[in-house]
Amino acid sequence: MKHDVCMIRWPTGVEQERDWAAVAAVQCRLDREGGTKLFTDLVMSTKNDKIFQESIQLAICLLEGGNTEIQNSFYKLMMGDNKSEKFFKVLHDRMKEAQTDIKATVSVNVGEMTHKANEKELENGGSSSLVLPGSGHPLLVQGTSIAPATGTSALPAQPAVEQREVDTEMGPAVTIMKPILRFLQLLCENHNQDLQNFLRCQNNKTNYNLVCETLQFLDIMCGSTTGGLGLLGLYINESNVHLITQTLETLTEYCQGPCQENQTCIVTHESNGIDIITALILNDISPLCRYQMEMVLQLKDNASKLLLALMESRHDSENAERILFNLRPRELVEVIKKAYQQESECEEGEVSPREVGHNIYILAQQLARHNKVLQNLLKATKKSKEGDEGISSMLNLNNRPLSQMLKSSAPAAVVEQDPLEYYDQLTAQIEIVREDRSMEQIVFPVHPICEFLTEESKFRVFNTTEQDEQGSKVTHFFEQTSFLHGEMEWQKKLRSMPVLYWFSRRMTLWGTISFNLAVFINLIIAFFYPYNSGQGAIDDSLLLMLFWILTGLSVLGLFSQRYGLQPLTIALILRSIYHLGIGNTLILLGSLNLINKVVFVVSFVGNNGTFIMGYRAMVMDVEFLYHLAYVLTSTLGLFVHELFYSILLFDLIYREETLFNVIKSVTRNGRSILLTALLALILVYLFSIVGFLCLKEDFIMEVDLLPQIAAAPSQSEASQDFLDSCLADGVNCTAESDAVSGTEEDDDANTERACDTLLMCIVTVLNHGLRNGGGVGDVLRKPSKNEPLFPARVVYDLLFYFIVIIIVLNLIFGVIIDTFADLRSEKQKKEEILKTTCFICGLERDKFDNKTVSFEEHIKLEHNIWNYLYFIVLVREKNKTDYTGPESYVAHMIKDNNLDWFPRMQAMSLVVTDGDGEQNEMRMLQDKLASTMKVVTTLTTQLTELKEQMTEQRKRRQRMGFVDVQAGASGALPPSAAGGNHQIYKP
Repeated sequence: MKHDVCMIRWPTGVEQERDWAAVAAVQCRLDREGGTKLFTDLVMSTKNDKIFQESIQLAICLLEGGNTEIQNSFYKLMMGDNKSEKFFKVLHDRMKEAQTDIKATVSVNVGEMTHKANEKELENGGSSSLVLPGSGHPLLVQGTSIAPATGTSALPAQPAVEQREVDTEMGPAVTIMKPILRFLQLLCENHNQDLQNFLRCQNNKTNYNLVCETLQFLDIMCGSTTGGLGLLGLYINESNVHLITQTLETLTEYCQGPCQENQTCIVTHESNGIDIITALILNDISPLCRYQMEMVLQLKDNASKLLLALMESRHDSENAERILFNLRPRELVEVIKKAYQQESECEEGEVSPREVGHNIYILAQQLARHNKVLQNLLKATKKSKEGDEGISSMLNLNNRPLSQMLKSSAPAAVVEQDPLEYYDQLTAQIEIVREDRSMEQIVFPVHPICEFLTEESKFRVFNTTEQDEQGSKVTHFFEQTSFLHGEMEWQKKLRSMPVLYWFSRRMTLWGTISFNLAVFINLIIAFFYPYNSGQGAIDDSLLLMLFWILTGLSVLGLFSQRYGLQPLTIALILRSIYHLGIGNTLILLGSLNLINKVVFVVSFVGNNGTFIMGYRAMVMDVEFLYHLAYVLTSTLGLFVHELFYSILLFDLIYREETLFNVIKSVTRNGRSILLTALLALILVYLFSIVGFLCLKEDFIMEVDLLPQIAAAPSQSEASQDFLDSCLADGVNCTAESDAVSGTEEDDDANTERACDTLLMCIVTVLNHGLRNGGGVGDVLRKPSKNEPLFPARVVYDLLFYFIVIIIVLNLIFGVIIDTFADLRSEKQKKEEILKTTCFICGLERDKFDNKTVSFEEHIKLEHNIWNYLYFIVLVREKNKTDYTGPESYVAHMIKDNNLDWFPRMQAMSLVVTDGDGEQNEMRMLQDKLASTMKVVTTLTTQLTELKEQMTEQRKRRQRMGFVDVQAGASGALPPSAAGGNHQIYKP
């Protein structure tokens, strides 16, 4: 069987973005065709090492990516046909064979290394001692004295090439272990708890605990069984370091999820496995670290992840105490600091020393909960980060992205930073609720992309997130996480476009400049328009005086660093008006305003990534359309007419929240206002009909005619009629004509009939009736009390006043005023909630009174809103096969849009505080129960011994009584005894 037969060809292109869906489809197709069964049959039946190796490779290809369907198929196959005992026996025997092979060769390898080192030292005229890091006494390895030294590493003079020469090739029995361990790791991928437990116990007649065997294999590989726990550098070399790394990864996968049974199995195992893992973190693993530092870093990284997996989701301290048993806190902190300092010494590679140091720091944080010495050592020398500060200000040292901070050589300013403070700034913690409703604290690294979250977005989310029906903000906050994540990705991409990024960073500045320019332009128009007529112009001497006054004020303002730019700008504008003229100054300011607004739009697009959202999203973005309308208005003011600039002053509503609330008070209950206005129109219509039918003669309005529309047409018509009548009578009517026209002009020039048609009545009542305080009666004819329609007129005026003016209009005003009051009270309530209520759990400030954790510490450290966002981003950015148990759980909940993992109305600090008395009582009861059990055991042992003694005495007395009876029967008894009554003891 060729090696490439079982290999699946991954999709080409960017390997980091493999098409896992297509790969999973091929894997499932092979499984349906019997690939899994073929693999298990070959493993159990073949005796050929090559076929066995290819079979394992086939299994690895089928399980690559953590295919749960293949895992379940394998599990069902093992459970259904009772093949598990034979299958696991093969793997168990392979592990035992590899362990035996290592035991047989490890002493030889160490001897060869020591021998060559001694020869090299003799050639250099030096001693034959090997220096072991962390060793304090001379050690003997294969009869050779290995003495400790100070300040040097193992085999100090031996070059890298000769170090590789002493590394012997591993035998086939050991080589096959790497694919076997990879296969076992993939079986447990994605925290398959059924298979995790199945590898430990198969519930067969003979169970094979592969978890313990894997740990034992690591123990033997690192030389613990030879008594060389402190000599890791002699056992770990370039040829077997990858196998040890794979062993650590497999052990980690056994435990994550968590699988507490496997955790306990590893921690309580009789081997030195935990001590080996701890030693891998603390020791330098020299001489390998001198020429393959990346391998050593990978080893330390996986060792720290394994220790974290052993403590994952554990509410007790047993595992942590076992890890701390041989771990010296000060050495662990020194390892963290050393990893931080190694960043500038190492070339760029796949593994960064600071990333490894960060993982070890997180391990130290978890262990510090159970060790006060370590907890005190981890306190940073400077003030710890504040929870409400932006991650960009904490991470963006020297304006560099986090990825460069972690992987590039650090400048002097960064090197001088305290390592513990550095790692503290890149670490966050949250509390989640598990499926069993128990709470768990998670410490995790902040993903580098979180650096690009803008302060504007943080302010907007924090202040505008709404509460749901249960009073929690988590629902609305979770809905915004996808948008915030997308914004981070866009901001990261924006950094690759320096020009656009430069403009985008100053978006607030461009907006302020645009508003100020609009104000200055409108002031010039208000004072000087129309500037061509000369009216409203200011004297030149006054302009010069104002210029010098404002210049002096600007100089004083610049010295005081406050309010210096505005007077200087006004002074320059006045100087421009004096020299260039008003028209040219307006053109100059209008051009500057248009250019500045275009720059603002570019900045807005750069910050929000509007163009990459598609045209539909651009059209639906109201804010983007508003800024485009602003640009259009500025263009009209520059090229069409100056008075268009007045529209730009409405930008004040966009900039000021108070004015926006004033507008919102009208628009929020707009439907109620419109319906009330519609009712007013209906009433006006009804009153207009009544006026048209009954009071038409009262609708006589006083008017003021323009001079050019004076009663020339009407006067000529009246005069012509009068002249015609006079001429018909043959009378000279010139004088009479003048008198008649004068009288009619006095009576009719200032009045008009306003209700000859129903439409004229409606317009009159609507126009004059609503605008006058007393209603339509204030503008109608004043009737006499002797008129027959006087009572009807009084009723008409009063009804209009009470119904329309007092009731309907006040209803509209009341809706607006009440809405504005509601908005103000809601704003105050929101501010109060933000100050006194936790954003995540909803607990109020008074719940933390007289507790070990204050409310400020709770919202900044335990339930920091941005830490929850960073954790969601971490889960979305991280490869699912690299998830820890809590990350896998949260990822599943996020996929189902289930928010039950957020803590609501609960916090671990309050649970611990409230439960301290109960927990102490439980511990006391457990201690008493344990002591009682010991007493019972002791009493049971004593009772058993007493019973045995009593049985022995009974047997002895029976034998004595039998001898007495025989003696009496033979006459051997004394006379007194023979003549007396004998009592024979009967048990």
